[in-house]
Amino acid sequence: MKINRREFIQITGATAAGLAVSGLGFDLRPVKAHAQMLKTKYAKETNTICCYCAVGCGAIVHTSRKGDGRVINIEGDPDHVINRGSLCSKGAALAQLVENDSRITEPMYRAPYSQKWEKVSWEWALTEIAKRVKATRDATFESTNAKGEVVNRAGGIASVGSAALDNEECWIYQALIRAIGVTYIEHQARI
Repeated sequence: MKINRREFIQITGATAAGLAVSGLGFDLRPVKAHAQMLKTKYAKETNTICCYCAVGCGAIVHTSRKGDGRVINIEGDPDHVINRGSLCSKGAALAQLVENDSRITEPMYRAPYSQKWEKVSWEWALTEIAKRVKATRDATFESTNAKGEVVNRAGGIASVGSAALDNEECWIYQALIRAIGVTYIEHQARI
């Protein structure tokens, strides 16, 4: 077998490299592969919508069934018509909304001219909101305008929508606020 100088150097270099790698402890023998159990195998799977922007991407949230309900994993919903399984960096970090020690989980109220917030019950907060909406509606309700035309509107209340609502929820919400006479209705999901 005739080997020229170039081929000799190539063979020698490959042999030296092979010996060097084998001295590092690499074992090139075939090994058995063992699949790991997915951490979502026994988790509860819930479909939701990302609340960060106006796009409304679908997400799948996996929560623990151990009784603590902790979020284990969040991924894009491949069956969702908008994002087809992909999520942006904010959507991929949705777990931080729930798994956050600084997250407020109870209603808070700050009295006028007060310097501190205090925890209140949900019953008190919802009752107070309802009373204030009713008082504002009663104070600003117009049944007719200056021309005598029937208008039935409450000019002291405005509504700003949210990206966290889907079409059906938006319809129910706008039907409610129109029923109490709100005419200033806007939906800006980037606010």
